[in-house]
Amino acid sequence: MTAKKIGHLYLIPVPIDQNAKESVLLECHRKIVEGLDYFVVENEKTARFHLGALNLHKPINQLHFEVIDQTKTQEDITRYLTPLLEGFDIGLLSESGCPAVADPGSKMVALAHQKNIRVIPMTGPSSIILALMASGLNGQQFKFHGYLPSEKEDRIKKIIAIENESSKHHETQIFIETPYRNQHIFNDLIGKLQDKTKLCIALDMSSESEFILTKNIANWKKETTPDLKNKPCVFLLQG
Repeated sequence: MTAKKIGHLYLIPVPIDQNAKESVLLECHRKIVEGLDYFVVENEKTARFHLGALNLHKPINQLHFEVIDQTKTQEDITRYLTPLLEGFDIGLLSESGCPAVADPGSKMVALAHQKNIRVIPMTGPSSIILALMASGLNGQQFKFHGYLPSEKEDRIKKIIAIENESSKHHETQIFIETPYRNQHIFNDLIGKLQDKTKLCIALDMSSESEFILTKNIANWKKETTPDLKNKPCVFLLQG
């Protein structure tokens, strides 16, 4: 008896700049995406926009979309795997950049491994890696913290702790923030980090307004503060 075919889970990158109309996919990957009918996405509106930019041979309204975000339960995600278990391939898309990196899609990838479903990542941009590349900080040893605590007191404790960790292990420390809190984070960093600590601000990655600058804290205090408000930003520090 022939074993039942199981589909593949493709991790499909999209442009970091959500207004970008061009694809970031390799041609061989674009052809694979053209053949997909099922997608699990962080944001259906942006997913439709980026897939539309590929000029697919089939209408977007004929595709099947499921949304994965922080509210989805294990039961929801298990249900999303159903087409894979029936032999259909699925594409997983983040709202920006590479799926499953600082992204709820990682839950689906983890579950796919448990079900022995093949996971295939496609080449594409990650704001975290691009920022590290451009920072001039240690690219051999680094740690990504995701989001820092939202409460100011807890956030400052975390900032001091990761600066100490960076100094001790010579590691680059990387974190991101909700865009509307960027300025608060920057002010805390300038106010609490040691003058010799290096800080990189990587703003609006891959867009026309991209801004990447690394200085020690003493020099940041002399620099005109960049406009961080409501813009996607990656912070990197090295003590």
